[in-house]
Amino acid sequence: MRNITIIGAGHAGLQLGIGLLRQGHHVTIYSNRTADEIAKGKILSSQSMYNLAVTQEREQGLLFWDDSCPPIQGMHVRAGKEDAGVMIDFRTRMPEGQSVDQRVKIPHWMNEFELRGGTLRIQDVDIPLAEQLAEQSDLLLVATGKGELGQLFERDAARSQFAAPQRITALTYVHGMIPREDFGAVNINVNPGVGELVHFPGLTLSGPCDIINVESIPGGPMDRWSSVATPEEHLALTLELIRTYFPWEAHRFEHVRLTDDNGILAGGVTPTVRKPVGTLPSGRSVLGIGDTHVLNDPMTGQGSNNASKGATMLMQAIAAHGEQHFDRAWMQRVADANWESAQWSARLTNTMMAPPPHVLNILGTCQGSPKLAQQLAAGFNDPRTMASWYFDEQGAQRMIDACTEVLAEV
Repeated sequence: MRNITIIGAGHAGLQLGIGLLRQGHHVTIYSNRTADEIAKGKILSSQSMYNLAVTQEREQGLLFWDDSCPPIQGMHVRAGKEDAGVMIDFRTRMPEGQSVDQRVKIPHWMNEFELRGGTLRIQDVDIPLAEQLAEQSDLLLVATGKGELGQLFERDAARSQFAAPQRITALTYVHGMIPREDFGAVNINVNPGVGELVHFPGLTLSGPCDIINVESIPGGPMDRWSSVATPEEHLALTLELIRTYFPWEAHRFEHVRLTDDNGILAGGVTPTVRKPVGTLPSGRSVLGIGDTHVLNDPMTGQGSNNASKGATMLMQAIAAHGEQHFDRAWMQRVADANWESAQWSARLTNTMMAPPPHVLNILGTCQGSPKLAQQLAAGFNDPRTMASWYFDEQGAQRMIDACTEVLAEV
């Protein structure tokens, strides 16, 4: 049995911590908020979880919402301009995913962690305490990139494409949306040069809901969030922007209302990759996980998926390591293995925020090629499948040719 400490009770930290308990380790998790404070606080994210990550949670006995959370069963992509209408429009089925408000999931997992024998401490962790924890633990993991602990993890300039937020994100949880007639979908709407509207079904404190993600290009016509002062103003601006810049979607939002006054969030995220092994003043090494290592813009919904996949991978690596010392070299090897997967989600998100011509060609071709649309949807579920074709012109053309050849044969 190893003594493992995790700082941060978010998605990655709790999923990993509960998994390590199943392996027989002694696990302590530090959180700066209680479960009740999280449940009563503001929303934390939009978290569209795709099938691969959801399946991992189910296999680990952590999926408690199959009977109450409306499923995400597909993807619907549209691109257009407010004065010209929709120019690209395609939809495709996907293996089922789901989105559970982290104000529901995280408190439930915190309670589950304690029920399974974990030690949960409600306390801020500064550098002196981190030193003590590193000395007392076989392995210290940091699952928060905020505060002075986050400063232990240097920005990796070679892997970080942007130095500032590329979108101002406004999240809104609502009831009363007109449902789709076909299937529950991640709806991705693009207004080139203005921003995006992404929305999908989910589960919140008051039951099934829809989660709206308005992504505004900084300085663009939708970047008006700094003047919003109340939940009512937040919802009103959300609906105004949808009517103005995504009019083809507006009818579904006519009767929506906020799920609660805390069901809103707005701000910018700088997509960042950090060097994942930090060094405390004493020289002891600590390993950063989840968003501490790879932080994505929420547009493509990869953050929670990365947290789940990374936690599963690290749980397996710890089991394989046996009783050996968790030294810096081991931490780096594990982080490198995580990056082998997470780099593709980062590239997917970054490419969607600044799509080159070949990506626009992919999206346009999807409209007439169900096979290519399925490949795109599979890439959101597992971005590693996009490595050979989505990110360069030649690979994209090979995939387009292959999919259109299949279409021609049919």
